Amino acid sequence: MGLINSLFGSREDENNLDSNTFEKMMNEDSNAVLLDVRTHQEYQTERIPNSILIDIYQPTFLDKIQRLEKNKTYYVYCRSGQRSLTACKHMKQLGFEKVFNLKPGIMGWHGEIEQD
Repeated sequence: MGLINSLFGSREDENNLDSNTFEKMMNEDSNAVLLDVRTHQEYQTERIPNSILIDIYQPTFLDKIQRLEKNKTYYVYCRSGQRSLTACKHMKQLGFEKVFNLKPGIMGWHGEIEQD
C-alpha cells in the first residue's frame, strides 16, 4: 500500500461501512437494494430482512449481477465483509456506481436478523 493510501485511506474504504452507518444509509435510501452474497445454507440460517441472495461462489454470480439495475444503490454483505468486498469490486468493474460493503459482515451487524 502506498504512503498516500496508508495516511488517508483508499477510495475503496469509502465504500466500507460500519453496521450503524450501513443500516442508516440503507433505511434512508429509497433506491436501496440489499444483497447477501453468502451461500444458500448461510442465508437459510440467518439473514438481514429483505435481502436478496446472490451467492458469490456460484458460477452464475457475474451473470446475475449484470442483470441488476445499475441506477439502484446496492448494500452488500456476507459473513465477515470479505466476500461482499470482492462482490463490490466486481460490481464497480461492471459499471455500478453506488455500491456499499458492510465491512464487519453479518457478524458485526447490529440490526434486525431473520432466521428460519
